[in-house]
Amino acid sequence: VQLVESGGGLVQAGGSLRLSCAASGSTFSIHAMAWYRQAPGKQRELVAAIINAGGTTNYADSVKGRFTISRDNTKNTMYLQMNSQEPEDTAVYYCNAVAGITIVWGQGTQVTVSS
Repeated sequence: VQLVESGGGLVQAGGSLRLSCAASGSTFSIHAMAWYRQAPGKQRELVAAIINAGGTTNYADSVKGRFTISRDNTKNTMYLQMNSQEPEDTAVYYCNAVAGITIVWGQGTQVTVSS
């Protein structure tokens, strides 16, 4: 499985961005996907996750009510809709997938929120 993120960029506080993560390869083996982020000088943290079967989602407290994770299985693509963004959301955002017993990471996409 390979993952490619897109959609990052610069946005003003209060604005919105949508990230995409396109999966390729043995996508049938993916049973969960997630978005992580890593800000400068900080550890990588879980932002949101989605389970393939049933579509159960989970969010970090810091993004609840502002971010929405979703997945289009017909396109093998996962999304992160980010609204009401804050400067604290500035980070490199990584796509993650659990495929069988393997954990796969994308290359990351930079999101910068200006105040």
